[in-house]
Amino acid sequence: MFRPLEVFIGLRYTRAKRRNHFISFISLVSILGIAVGVTALITVISVMNGFDRELKQRILGMVSHATIEGVDETVRDWPEAVKLAYANPHVQGAAPYVERQAMLQGVRVSGAIVRGVVPDLEPKVSDIDQRMVQGKLTDLVAGQFGIVLGKELAMTLGVGVGDKVTVFAPEFSATPIGAIPRTKRFTVVGLFEAGMQEYDSGLAVMQMQDAQTLYRLDGPTGIRVKLDDMFRAFAVGRELAQDLAGRLGAGYYRVTDWMQGHSNFFKAVAMEKKVMFLILSLIVAVAAFNLVSTLVMLVQDKQADIAILRTLGQSPASVMGTFMVQGVLVGSLGIALGVLFGVLLASNLPAIIRWVEQTFHVAFLSPDVYYISELPSELHWEDVIWITVTAFVFCTLATLYPARRAAKTEPAAALRYE
Repeated sequence: MFRPLEVFIGLRYTRAKRRNHFISFISLVSILGIAVGVTALITVISVMNGFDRELKQRILGMVSHATIEGVDETVRDWPEAVKLAYANPHVQGAAPYVERQAMLQGVRVSGAIVRGVVPDLEPKVSDIDQRMVQGKLTDLVAGQFGIVLGKELAMTLGVGVGDKVTVFAPEFSATPIGAIPRTKRFTVVGLFEAGMQEYDSGLAVMQMQDAQTLYRLDGPTGIRVKLDDMFRAFAVGRELAQDLAGRLGAGYYRVTDWMQGHSNFFKAVAMEKKVMFLILSLIVAVAAFNLVSTLVMLVQDKQADIAILRTLGQSPASVMGTFMVQGVLVGSLGIALGVLFGVLLASNLPAIIRWVEQTFHVAFLSPDVYYISELPSELHWEDVIWITVTAFVFCTLATLYPARRAAKTEPAAALRYE
C-alpha cells in the first residue's frame, strides 16, 4: 500500500523501541494531559448547556415566547385577536392576559405582579398548570375572586389554600374622606412552584375577568403566544402586531419576546460558557505543548538518523513533515481518548452524581438552597467538534518548532562524532 515517506518514517518512529525511555514517558504524559483537558472541556461545556436548558425551561414555563401589548392599554375584541394569531403558521398557542402590579396583604404584606388569565387557554402558552403544588388552575372561576400564589409568596404573606388575601390595586377612588386605593378580598385556591424565585416569590394569578374588574379594564392588556421556534419570537410577534393593528385598529402594538425580559440570565450563562471554554482551552494548550519537549528530545535522539536521511536525499521539508506526523499522531491519540471519555462522562453525569450522592451521603446541590437540585448536562455535538478542532490546532502548532529544528540539522555536524 502506498504511503508517503514522511508518514512511513513518522509511524516507524512512533512504534520503535527507543533507547531513551524518558521520551516515551513524556509522550504518555502528553497524551494523558490532552485527554484530561479535552474530557474536562466537554464535560464543563455540557454542564453549562444543561443549566442554560434548565433556565429556558423554567422561564418559558411561566412566560410565553412572545407578548403583544396594546399601546392603548387594552386589546379590543380579544377573541378575534387570538383567531388572527392562530392564522400565523408559526403560532402553536395564544391566550389573552392582564398584568398589573399590586400589594397583597395576608398575615403580612408583600408586593407582587398580578396576572389575569383564562384558565382554559393558559396551558397553551405556559406550563403554570403543571407547576401547581396545591389546587388546580381551573379552580379560578370568574366572579368567585380566587387567586393562585407562588409558593414563596404565600409563605411571605403567611397564607395557605383557603385563606383570604386582600389585593390593593394602584387605582384610586374618590371618596368623602379622600382618594383611597381599590381593594378586593380574594380566596387562595392554589399554590404553584416554578423553580424560579422571580415567579415563586412575586407572581399571583387570578381569573382574567376578575383582574379586569379589579383594575377597571375593558379587555386584556395583551396577547401571549407560543411558537414552533422560540428563536423566531420577535419576528413573528412583529408580524402579528402589524396584523392586529391593520385588522382591529386601536393604534399600535408593542412586541416583546422571552429573551428581552430575561436577557441578563442568558447573557450571564453565555458569557460564563465562553470564559470556561477559554480557561479550559488553556489546560488543553499546556498539555499540547508538552509535545514540544517530547519532540525536541526525540529530535536530539535522532540526530544521526536525520543526517543519514538528509544524505540520502530527503529534503528539509520532508524531515519537518516526518516529525510533525509523529507529534500530530500523539496529539490525535490524546484527543480521541478525551472525546471518548468526555462524551461518556457528559452523557451520564447526572446518573453518576446521583450515585455519588447516594453512596457517600452528600448533596452537591441541596434542594433547600438551590432551585436546580440536580446537576444538568446536555451534550451538543457542535461543541464536541469545536473542542476537537481547537485541541488539534494546539497540537499541530506544538509540533512546528521541533520539526523546524529537525529540518535545520546539518548532516556533517550530526555525523561528526558518530
